[in-house]
Amino acid sequence: MKHAGPESLKTLSPLLEQLRRRAPLVEKRLGVYYLKSRAFLHFHEDPTGLFADVRLADDFERRPVTTRAQRAALMKRVEAHLAQLASPLPGTSRAPRARQTSKARQR
Repeated sequence: MKHAGPESLKTLSPLLEQLRRRAPLVEKRLGVYYLKSRAFLHFHEDPTGLFADVRLADDFERRPVTTRAQRAALMKRVEAHLAQLASPLPGTSRAPRARQTSKARQR
């Protein structure tokens, strides 16, 4: 299965735009997204359709993205994953406490 070419990526344009609006994701090349310094999502094409390889755990998971419904399902998974990364771990506070300067501690 080869990486998606420009014509295939053109058909995925609305999906690519949605991904570009997700702040933690960085598009390194057209249709190739990174999360922090790690590859997160890219696309493939073959005669059976278009697919996204997305890293929601340690390994990539292949998801079909040929139809609008499949693309919406992928975005739901991506958004849920990003929300999970943004939420604090159980037992931790939501916002880090402000550090006091040495002058503030002396008061």
